[in-house]
Formats: sequence, structure tokens, C-alpha cells
Amino acid sequence: MKFNILTLFPGMFSGPFDESIIRRAREKQLIDISLHNIRDWATDKHQTADDAPYGGGAGMVMKADPLASCIESVKSCNPASTVVLTSPQGRRLTQSVARELAQRSGLIIICGRYEGIDERIRSLYAEDDISLGDFVLSGGEIAAMALVDTVTRLIPGVLGSNESAETDSFGDGLLEYPHYTRPPEFNGLTVPDTLLSGNHELIRKWRRKESLRKTWSLRPDLLSQVELTREDRKMLTEIEQEVAFDR
Repeated sequence: MKFNILTLFPGMFSGPFDESIIRRAREKQLIDISLHNIRDWATDKHQTADDAPYGGGAGMVMKADPLASCIESVKSCNPASTVVLTSPQGRRLTQSVARELAQRSGLIIICGRYEGIDERIRSLYAEDDISLGDFVLSGGEIAAMALVDTVTRLIPGVLGSNESAETDSFGDGLLEYPHYTRPPEFNGLTVPDTLLSGNHELIRKWRRKESLRKTWSLRPDLLSQVELTREDRKMLTEIEQEVAFDR
């Protein structure tokens, strides 16, 4: 997977992309990340990439001409890549969206700044519009980092044998079950006996039930989007009864 990131602040990416899973994926050549400073395509001596908005108002707007030149240059070398704009107006980044994007041969990610980009860039070049949520960041760089990270995890070979994207929260549409490790007792709290039993079937059922319990408690909206088995529905009934009893 080839990631091309178009930004006014390439220095912001030096830390996050040099550590952990992203670093290992780059070393294994499973992904390739290139940063492109949009100002390099500006034609004036000050490398101006923004200007005041037509119609007046606060803030500045990213200019169309240097950004268009940057996009066309990068796209010419990566014709099969999808041009993605990071914007609070975009569709919400979810695990299913990440899976969809992970099937692309490459992503050209445009990091918006200031009040936004000239709308003509969206009309002429953007093939997708991605948002992290209903809030505003100072720029699209953090959104680009999140997008690269979540897509990278889904690329075959990136995660090791002890890591799995499918068991992560939202991997199967539910929140993930609780995790424990040594010691078996900490500050008066103990690890559930089932996890110490060595019985793999009991452990599987416990994990599934606790995943359902956490989703039912914290994100019940997700349950309507998941295809529940008969066993799942039985567990949910038990959970509801247990909660009602505790009250």
C-alpha cells in the first residue's frame, strides 16, 4: 500500500510514522509513505499556499493552484491511487470504511488547514472525503495519521501472529472484551476464574459474552448493526437479567 500525504506541515509526521506498527510495516515494505509539502508547488517567492476568502470573513483558505499542481504531480506517479480529502464534512472513519480503503492500491491524502481548501479542489480532484468525527482539528494532519494507522493494521502481514485486527474493538462490529495479564491479583481485584481455567471453549464464550456486555452497556447502537447468532441473543438476555437482578 502506497500512502502519499499532501500537507503544509510535513514535520508533524516524523514521530508517529517512525514507531511501533507503522515503522515495522515500512521496514517490511508492506507500506510506503511519502510526504509532499504543498508549498513546494507554489510559484511565488514566498511559497504562498493560502489567501483571504472571497466574500470576506475570518481566517484563510488554502489556494487551489499550488494544491492542484501538487495533486496532479503525485497522481501522475500513482494513477491508481485514490485521492482522499480529510475534512469534518466527510463520511465518518469507521472500521468498515478502513477495510474498504485498505483494498485500494494507494491513497493520496490531502490535509486541509485554516478555514479549509478552495472548494474547486474538492470538485475536481477529491474521490473520497473522510472525517474522524463531529469536531474540528487545527488541520488534517492528525486525521491523516489516524487514517494511515487504521488502514495499515488491516494490510495482510502487518500484524504479527499475536496481534489481530479482527479481535479489536469494531473488528466484528462489537466492542472488545476485557483483557487481563499477570499478576492474578492486583489491589484486591482478581482475574476472572474462567480465564485461568485453561478451558478454551469456556474462555471463548466468556469473551463473547463480555464483548456483548460492554457493547450493550456503552454502545447499544452497535448491536442493531451486527448479525447476532442465537448464542449471542441468549447471552444478551442473560446480561439484561443479570443487570436487572443487580438493581
